[in-house]
Amino acid sequence: MATDQSQTENGTHFDFLVIGAGISGIGAAHHLRERWPGRRFAVLEAMDGFGGTWWTHRYPGARSDSDLHTYGYAFKPWMGSAIATADEIRRYLAETIAENGLAPHIRYGHRVLSADWSSQQQRWTLRIARQGHDEVLTLTAGFLWMCAGYYDHGQAYTPTWPGMDSFQGRVVHPQHWPADLDCTGQRVVVVGSGATAATLIPALAEQVAHVTMLQRSPTFFSALPRAHPLEAPLRALDLPAEWTHEILRRAHIARNSEVVRMSFERPEDLRANLIEQARSQLPEGFDVDRHFNPRYRPWQQRVAVVPDGDLFAAIRSGKASVVTDAIECFDATGIRLASGQHLPADVVVTATGFDLQVLGGVPFSVDGAPVDFTQRVTWRGVMLEGLPNLAYVMGYFRSSWTLRLDLVCDLVCRVLGHMQERGHAVVVPTLRSEDAGMARQPWMDPQNFNAGYILRAQHRMFRQGDRDPWRHNLEYQEERSALPAVRPDEDALAYR
Repeated sequence: MATDQSQTENGTHFDFLVIGAGISGIGAAHHLRERWPGRRFAVLEAMDGFGGTWWTHRYPGARSDSDLHTYGYAFKPWMGSAIATADEIRRYLAETIAENGLAPHIRYGHRVLSADWSSQQQRWTLRIARQGHDEVLTLTAGFLWMCAGYYDHGQAYTPTWPGMDSFQGRVVHPQHWPADLDCTGQRVVVVGSGATAATLIPALAEQVAHVTMLQRSPTFFSALPRAHPLEAPLRALDLPAEWTHEILRRAHIARNSEVVRMSFERPEDLRANLIEQARSQLPEGFDVDRHFNPRYRPWQQRVAVVPDGDLFAAIRSGKASVVTDAIECFDATGIRLASGQHLPADVVVTATGFDLQVLGGVPFSVDGAPVDFTQRVTWRGVMLEGLPNLAYVMGYFRSSWTLRLDLVCDLVCRVLGHMQERGHAVVVPTLRSEDAGMARQPWMDPQNFNAGYILRAQHRMFRQGDRDPWRHNLEYQEERSALPAVRPDEDALAYR
């Protein structure tokens, strides 16, 4: 992967281009700079600032749904509370950027319009739209690393219901929370009951007249304490911060791994445990089975964290309530339900989820031929069949996203190191002779995970095979040993 010096001098060619300055892109940039301090790279971010999810989400109470001892990077100990606010996470990322000298490498307001691979030139050519500029910028790179996450930051998912135009209040989506929205003293209906709703409702309950969580069907919630039981004793020992971080990281991994194991092996025991957590913190006589007992098994969709049971506390206080029903229509003053009930509202928050994107929504082509992702399979959830010199980051559904980021960064850097050692310019995941006729399976098996945003996107996502190394969506407990054991010279990677 030699650098073209003439291109480097005029500032348009890079050894590596990272797309996205969220937690994945910042992590990838750290690894590239640490491993190859003399190589030229840049991080391109479409938005005005770093953070990805944590830049987009500005709604009241925005916080992590995973503990920060595992959501934080392995190379940078997390010093705060296990559950952190969006502001705290952005400060952590700002420290990471500063401590690693990454700021000069990040280019904000750079949205990738297209990416084309040239086999003759052995490089990617990217067309970039820049905020405040009319002309399109062209950059080239020897290796492209897609770290844009998996959902559309620009367009949220909001269903259309009859009568929405007649509603005289405001309808907002958490992904695009208006800076001027003041809910003080308002009647608020939050449509949805996932992680976002579980975060919003306790925060809103402190200021509104009343907030109602309106759900079509129930969600599982976990009401664990905000801090791990080991946290206070460890901090009292005044251990080195790195020790405390590593012990708590391992403790959170062990606890989460046990929950994931139960979700597959003893799902009804886990169901009973989660329902009892809710029942013990809700008012006597509350219909827990109607409102908090989903039809699906635990972790077939995300289990939403409500630290210290804050959602249940809001319900106990009388400032929040739960309604399980279908929306028939909106009218001028609120929402009419299929049961005939009417929910009065001044503000309706559509916490109805998001839309998945394939690799940041960027159109790709190879030698001028458009890439149809539905015809490609993944290589270990890190690269894609037939796409040269391209890697991507996709985290876990049941464990912290960053646990997989750390593993992926290690693997990608080992592949790049192998290329440098052997003098290779190109690496392409390539089906082997024994893979001929291999069944191509959906990006996600709905029996494994069937959240709405997954089912809505299956038709445009890439595929997976029925064998290694063409599978993905594995659990951390499997990959924590499997990915470090992958040899960069395995026969599914073709170098030239």
